[in-house]
Amino acid sequence: MKLQGRNKVNPEFSMSSMTDIVFLLLIFFMLTANAPNALDLLLPKAKGQSTNTQSVTVSIDGSLMYYVNQEAVAKESLPGALSAALEGQSDPTILLRAEESVAIKEAVYVMDLAQRNKYKVILAVRPQ
Repeated sequence: MKLQGRNKVNPEFSMSSMTDIVFLLLIFFMLTANAPNALDLLLPKAKGQSTNTQSVTVSIDGSLMYYVNQEAVAKESLPGALSAALEGQSDPTILLRAEESVAIKEAVYVMDLAQRNKYKVILAVRPQ
């Protein structure tokens, strides 16, 4: 009489669950490693926080170079670049990132452009 046990251990290993975990980790790290602003500016300190609902980012670095969404723009062509970038927006908002060493008149220039064109302006600062 030949008796066999019912509980045989299967020596095969399924890699499908392991590949699912690897792909989920890959997607997670791709989404969280996004750097929204590649320009390295030393922003002024302030208390409080602002909401980050900007449509366009205007950055001014220490050498008075203007950037609209990380693209270098001459100061004279800034109004045209802003109107082109904010065209079709229902609530046009500018996030102004001026380096700490930049004279206030350069930031006021961008704020004046926003005021004339009825854009909202958020001044970016670093937390204290």
